[in-house]
Amino acid sequence: MAEAVIVEGPADGAPAGRERRSRRPDAALAALVAAAAVLNAAYSLMRLRAFRASTYDLVIFDQAVRSYSRFDAPVAMVKGVHNGFGPDFAILGDHFSPLLAVIAPFYRLHDGPGTLLVAQGVLLALAIVPIWRYTSRRLGDRAAFCASAAYALSWPVAEALAFDFHEVAFVPLLSALMVERYDAGRRGQAAVAAFVLLLAKEDMGLLLAGFGLYLLVRRQQEPAPVPGDGATRADAGRTSRLRGLLQWVRRLPEDRRAGAAYILVGLVATWVCSRLLIAAFGGDNDYYWAYGSLGPDLPRAAVHVLTHPWDAVAALGTPPRKLGTLALLVLPLLLLPLASPLALTAVPLLAERMLASSFPNWWEPSYHYNAFIIAVLVLAAVDGAVRLRERLLPRLRRSARWRWIARAARWPGGAGAPRALPLAAVLVATAVSVPFFAWKHMADPALWRRNERARAADAVAARIPDGALVESANVVGPALTSRTRVLLWDQVPRGAPWVVADVERREFPFASVDEQRRRVAELLAGGYEEVVRRDGYVVLRRDVPGPW
Repeated sequence: MAEAVIVEGPADGAPAGRERRSRRPDAALAALVAAAAVLNAAYSLMRLRAFRASTYDLVIFDQAVRSYSRFDAPVAMVKGVHNGFGPDFAILGDHFSPLLAVIAPFYRLHDGPGTLLVAQGVLLALAIVPIWRYTSRRLGDRAAFCASAAYALSWPVAEALAFDFHEVAFVPLLSALMVERYDAGRRGQAAVAAFVLLLAKEDMGLLLAGFGLYLLVRRQQEPAPVPGDGATRADAGRTSRLRGLLQWVRRLPEDRRAGAAYILVGLVATWVCSRLLIAAFGGDNDYYWAYGSLGPDLPRAAVHVLTHPWDAVAALGTPPRKLGTLALLVLPLLLLPLASPLALTAVPLLAERMLASSFPNWWEPSYHYNAFIIAVLVLAAVDGAVRLRERLLPRLRRSARWRWIARAARWPGGAGAPRALPLAAVLVATAVSVPFFAWKHMADPALWRRNERARAADAVAARIPDGALVESANVVGPALTSRTRVLLWDQVPRGAPWVVADVERREFPFASVDEQRRRVAELLAGGYEEVVRRDGYVVLRRDVPGPW
């Protein structure tokens, strides 16, 4: 069955490179973006004020972006010391994410982690714009509102906000722009978005490679003949191999050429960033190697996958929690992404995580990793809805039993609410999932008003003098990072003059409260004095200069 041009090219038969503008004003779009930005930022700031943010990872990014704002390398002392890289460690040796520097100027307005949280909230909300435009071209503004609201309320966005700040803040916007701009015929703008995406994190080339796969498999129009082909064949003996290759490439459809380019650039960029640039900034190339069940390094793991493919299939479902996360990604979208080849864009990034045998955070729902692909999956759901519409409704109209459904829907020529029904159902399903994920914390009174534990954390943080070097319990560090030099309080003695410990609730990276209490006892035995103790928090001090 022929695919509708509304899916494969510019919407509604518009010429390539030209966009169909919505006749309705942009007020609804602007209001939705503003509401999402306010919701995102407010939720994150309330978590910060309630001492639910963490040193790992908010203080890491805060220290790095503050360094950028002072025109220094993005040093994160807390990351370098805790992970054994030293106090001068730049986070580009952990994840290659130079795009973080664009937030640095805002530290001139407010020097603190709240700036990161607001920036993240706005960036995640801005992804609504390309999602809206993509959907509006296919199914109208009502469907665009439903798809955009479903993205804004989606659980991957909520979980990303609930885990402080990460490079993922940039990815929904840039990935959605890449897809939407290409779809609108703006190939150059899509390429710019793709290039900037590579600066967000070292593995974002995998998103480009996935998008290239999509461009390769979607149905193409036959290419126009290349002038001079006959002469080239007649004179083949004198044509260089390079010239022949270039002319063969010219004969490929535009999307095939673009797809091959996206795959090549994406894979090369991922290799360069992961294997060369991270090491150049003092990182360990094998620090995040998580595929021990397949091999000790990439070449041997690749050979193992090729020679034992069922081992790779088994790894995708081991542990079964991985399958649960995959299901959660598509079920609120009513499985519509599975009807679209655009979903291939997310496959390489998903494979990177789901083939892993270590770093279990990668396949858990309750972290930020799923937000890397949620915008693409929403766009795939829109594309899938259009494809199902084009395939099913002609059959319904030909069936005497089901013809009334097609008449009631007034498709394919009708407009308005019936065209929005699939995305309205997606919005309902997304809304139903809200109470089961991080958005549910908005109903917690302790998020809106500090409880006794939060007040105690605020009080002990106030006892640390400005400019001091302090080893801080994980949840207290964000309150100190703007005016002190923060290290993570962990199992290794760091020799800082000040320590803020917690002996009541388990804190990362300790395994238990008992272990934390033993650590405090060791510090007291090693010459520290207790300054104050309140609601489980303990401030310790000793009169010696710190090591840095």
